[in-house]
Amino acid sequence: MARKRQSQRVTSYEVAKLAGVSQATVSRAFTAGAQIAKDKKDRVLAAAKQLNYYPNSIASSLASASTNIIAVIVGNLDNPFYVESLHAFITHLQASGKHVLSFTISQGKACDDAVLEALKYNVDAIIVTSAPLSNDLVSMTKGAGIPILLFNRSSDDPTLLSVRCDNFGGGQELGKVIYDAGARKVLILRGDPQGSTSRDRVAGFRLAVQDKAIEAVRIEEIDGNSSYDGARDAIRERFKGPNPTFPDAIYAVNDIMAIGCIDELRERFDLKFPEDIMIVGFDGIREGQLQPYKLTTIRQPINAMVLKTLELLAAIGDEEDTVKADSCVIPGRFFEGSTVTQMEQVGTKIP
Repeated sequence: MARKRQSQRVTSYEVAKLAGVSQATVSRAFTAGAQIAKDKKDRVLAAAKQLNYYPNSIASSLASASTNIIAVIVGNLDNPFYVESLHAFITHLQASGKHVLSFTISQGKACDDAVLEALKYNVDAIIVTSAPLSNDLVSMTKGAGIPILLFNRSSDDPTLLSVRCDNFGGGQELGKVIYDAGARKVLILRGDPQGSTSRDRVAGFRLAVQDKAIEAVRIEEIDGNSSYDGARDAIRERFKGPNPTFPDAIYAVNDIMAIGCIDELRERFDLKFPEDIMIVGFDGIREGQLQPYKLTTIRQPINAMVLKTLELLAAIGDEEDTVKADSCVIPGRFFEGSTVTQMEQVGTKIP
């Protein structure tokens, strides 16, 4: 049933007149974080209640040429990392008086369609946390004067601002941990083949092992589709058939794939971690720290990364908008769980 509208909306002018303040004061009273004396704000809110007034964001956006809407394009929400990231963006943007328009992208899909949809809403900026973006779309948004910021990924385009965890450095640290534990046969579960995140984490891991390798290390890579189900499918396919042989260690480039590996190998082969196979992940999601897993991983500083992204967003239009993406790399933090041990303590299921 259609909502019955008032024949004529109350304006901020009428509220200002009743409250004995200016229209600018009325605007500040309804703007999160705006500076306004408490007594004036109370008078404005009382007058607004009496007149049944509420601000019209659409009208305000027409007057100011700003919608205060920030589009956030995230990856598959089956991955808790994206859920936590989106929650942090919403929390901080709303606290600053912004509105969030969110889009999700299926794994392996480009985000061009989501960007085009966001442009219809005349958003003030677009934050991309997942999926590749075509050069044509980058040019289009630049032409429209709408900035794009990349979150936890990098781009070959030096004009795109980016904030990301040190994925390469985190991969290096995990490579050193696995090598020092004695693993010489390692299986890597890659993520999105088009994404910089998986590529950097694998490259860092490989370099660390190569630099430390006094003994030869055999590394095999398979695709895990950056997802729980993708990891289970990949592990099932890799170890099908009678009497499979297992690696010393598995490196999943995100925690949700590491969890999928553990569940599949436990259910199918009754393996234990790290007694039978060592495993490490990356992201530091809460689920990976629960009792069935206790993953050794790199924790991404999500809140710090989100705040830095919003800092860059606020700086756009100033001289600071020339900040290069490479200057916005934030180190992760190594977390020692219970899934790595020394090879002499590994069980007999390792050939």
